[in-house]
Amino acid sequence: MKKHTVIETLDSFEDEFDAERLIEKLLFVEKVEKGLKDVEEGRVIDYKEAKQKFFDKWSK
Repeated sequence: MKKHTVIETLDSFEDEFDAERLIEKLLFVEKVEKGLKDVEEGRVIDYKEAKQKFFDKWSK
């Protein structure tokens, strides 16, 4: 995560806020950024393959 992302996130909060809420938001932003990077780099699977993996895992 880049420093400017943390600053932008912090700036989106009111002057007083719960630190836990900030941490949750930063974790969410980090996960979204990772997901977008995975898409850019082709580390994705299509819907049918995801559905099959889910079915295989949970049907045991």
